[in-house]
Amino acid sequence: MKYLLTILLVVASSWTDLDKIAKVNKLKKEAKTAYNNGNYQKALDNYLYLVDSMQVEDDNIMLNMANAYYKLKDTTNAVNNYQSVVDSKDNIIRSVAQQQLGVIANRSKKFKEALEHFKEALKADPANEEARYNYELLKKVLKEQEEQNKDQKNQDKQDQENQDQQKKDQQKKDQQKQEQQKKEDQEQQQDQEKEGKGDEKEDQEQQDKKDGEKKEDGKPKEEEKQKPEDGEESDEKNKDKQDQMSSASDKLQEMKISEEKAKMILEALKNKEIQYYQQNKRKATKPRESDKPDW
Repeated sequence: MKYLLTILLVVASSWTDLDKIAKVNKLKKEAKTAYNNGNYQKALDNYLYLVDSMQVEDDNIMLNMANAYYKLKDTTNAVNNYQSVVDSKDNIIRSVAQQQLGVIANRSKKFKEALEHFKEALKADPANEEARYNYELLKKVLKEQEEQNKDQKNQDKQDQENQDQQKKDQQKKDQQKQEQQKKEDQEQQQDQEKEGKGDEKEDQEQQDKKDGEKKEDGKPKEEEKQKPEDGEESDEKNKDKQDQMSSASDKLQEMKISEEKAKMILEALKNKEIQYYQQNKRKATKPRESDKPDW
């Protein structure tokens, strides 16, 4: 009886394991079909159910789940799942995981890191042609980039040297120009000093000549210059006469006497004066005494 019961329990346990295996296989198949059809979210849900709910430990499932995350552009979870199988005992799984980590690093422009991942993928599986292609291509690109950087550094260095040389040449030209200008200024100053001395000498000679003429004439030249010309003296007299006439006219206007009447009065006074002189001439002079001398 006990033996029969044990057999029944073993059979029941076997049926349970068979059901689990069947379910796992079904979920894997559905996930693979969904992934191939581009339904990456359904594939991911099946893989998560297998890992989280059914506690299935399978590096292949972890790799496929990482691929589903990568297709859904969830880079963080994709990287985490790829890294979880880089130490897998299965060389193919390890190679594919390293290859995908290299692709992600390359897209992030982490070229040296990507090259290292491709190299590890080839170590795990030398038959991984995709990893080999990516490795060779990236290696070539990095080499060209390194040469370009080297050429750019050399070009920058050459440009800097040229700029420094141009700067030195310009400084030299400026210095020569300043020296030339300074020399020209000195020569100009010397010429001005010579001209100044020549003018002073000529002025002194002219002054000495004038002083000699003054001594010969006996009169200073300045006095001769100050002596008015005949025309100038006549002009001054006419001006004084005009001033007197203007003053007389102003006085007549103040006395309210017209110019015609003033002329009549002057003419009458002049006639009176003539009559006065004529009367004085007609008077007899007193005879001189004969007994007195003339003196």
